[in-house]
Amino acid sequence: MSILETKISPSGAAFQCNKEAMLALLARLHQVESDTRAVSAAAKPRFDKRKQLLPVDRIALLLDRGAPFLELASLAGYAMKPAGADGRLTAGGGLLAGIGFVSGVRCMVVVSDSGIDAGAFQPKGLEKLLRAQEIALQNKLPFVQLIESAGGNLLNYRVENFVDGGEKYRNLALLSAAGLPVVTVTHGPSTAGGAYQTGLSDYVILVRGRSKAFLAGPSLLKAATGEIATEEELGGAEMHSSISGLGDYLAEDDRDAIRIAREIMDSLQWDADRAPVSRPAVKPPRFAGEDLLGVMPLDYKTPVDMKEVIARLVDDSDFREFGAQYGSATVCGHARIDGHAVGIITNNGPIDPAGASKTTHFIQACCQSGTPLLYLNNTTGFMVGRAFEEAGSIKHGSKMIQAITNANVPQLTVFCGASFGAGHYAMCGRAFKPRLCFSWPNAKTAVMGPEQAAETMVTVARAKLERAGKAVDEARMDALRKQIIDNFEQQMDVFATSARLLDDGVIDPRDTRAVLALALAVCAEERRRTPRPMQFSVARP
Repeated sequence: MSILETKISPSGAAFQCNKEAMLALLARLHQVESDTRAVSAAAKPRFDKRKQLLPVDRIALLLDRGAPFLELASLAGYAMKPAGADGRLTAGGGLLAGIGFVSGVRCMVVVSDSGIDAGAFQPKGLEKLLRAQEIALQNKLPFVQLIESAGGNLLNYRVENFVDGGEKYRNLALLSAAGLPVVTVTHGPSTAGGAYQTGLSDYVILVRGRSKAFLAGPSLLKAATGEIATEEELGGAEMHSSISGLGDYLAEDDRDAIRIAREIMDSLQWDADRAPVSRPAVKPPRFAGEDLLGVMPLDYKTPVDMKEVIARLVDDSDFREFGAQYGSATVCGHARIDGHAVGIITNNGPIDPAGASKTTHFIQACCQSGTPLLYLNNTTGFMVGRAFEEAGSIKHGSKMIQAITNANVPQLTVFCGASFGAGHYAMCGRAFKPRLCFSWPNAKTAVMGPEQAAETMVTVARAKLERAGKAVDEARMDALRKQIIDNFEQQMDVFATSARLLDDGVIDPRDTRAVLALALAVCAEERRRTPRPMQFSVARP
């Protein structure tokens, strides 16, 4: 055993300062999420009048009571559109999404938040949906969606959103063909391209008097052809259930529809032929997860021993470090999280050539043993300078990136602190397709630190003026410096990066072990699952 020890003093001034700063960030996160729920809930009188359930109530009924639910991308689109009349900035992209259990089956669940803008598609909502579908495909998860959407907002039409939006339909076809059931409740409108979200489902549940699915609604139909028809005649639930064959089940109301969806998942007997896996008893970490609030300073330039983080995440705080004396600023080693074996890679500073070389070796060894990899991202990048270039920093960093790219085991990423430059890539950033990646509220992501970027550009601007024989205006140099720093700081903040779907959500550091345990369980199930793929997806009658 290699039990980690701690040097943290929770009563110390630095710890308390870090904790207060982290709690303030968490309060901001919770306020954004609360504001979004409040805006959606404000539509309750309209939903009550229509005898409908709010989206948050629909998902609560769908999911197994008391079972874990991992919400994804709650900040999607945050601050990327104007605040409402009440001054609130909403987030979430108009969707609720996450991994949860439906009738005992772990599924990807996506719900239209039709309490906000009638569920109209938002650009970041599209990205969020595509990401949810990608996770479902990669982890062999059934896909359950509760749809009610006014479609695209034509006042904010962007041709790229229309073109890129086709991928969500392609993914539904891929899910079905991969043997992953697509179960859909259409609670209300499902118009134009959105109608294919219903049509490309394996099991479709429509709600009498509420569901509407048509390629062209009455207004567009009249404008295009002159034909006049009511919504019910064009695409009502009864017509689609009895005439077109689009609907497989006709529900009386939202509750009845969700009941049917749960019964479908139960009747599929998903994973029924897979024997349950027994795992040894799990010992919790020896140090409190609460301490994770005070481990990370907001100033990313302040050194942190990431073993303090590991000690509060892994079973029994037992961590067997790999190559501890070589490239020691990069930490690699084996541990277990809730009984799941995992290889951990993290940073106690910039990555040097030795650290990169060691990490490449460790990744390949984990691939050989089939051990999932966890990256705890905390680096300002690769070491620079003549000595490091001569030592092969580019070569060894490239090998590390090759290893991450081609790893054949699940990879998970948590952004715990700084994630700068090529270090972001080499620590399995979003572009390198980790199965799931999450951020702590203090995380920072950028091509480099703001001060370094500012000094670089000021130096370039100064040299250009001097070559031209012009005087250097120091006031202008200071203004340029401030402009660049402000621009970087606005974009490196986690509320900006998560809003742009550069992670799968911001999590409370105290929840990290539980989130990772759930993610590793998803990955373990994927490896054991054997869906029945087909050449084509299930076609409707």
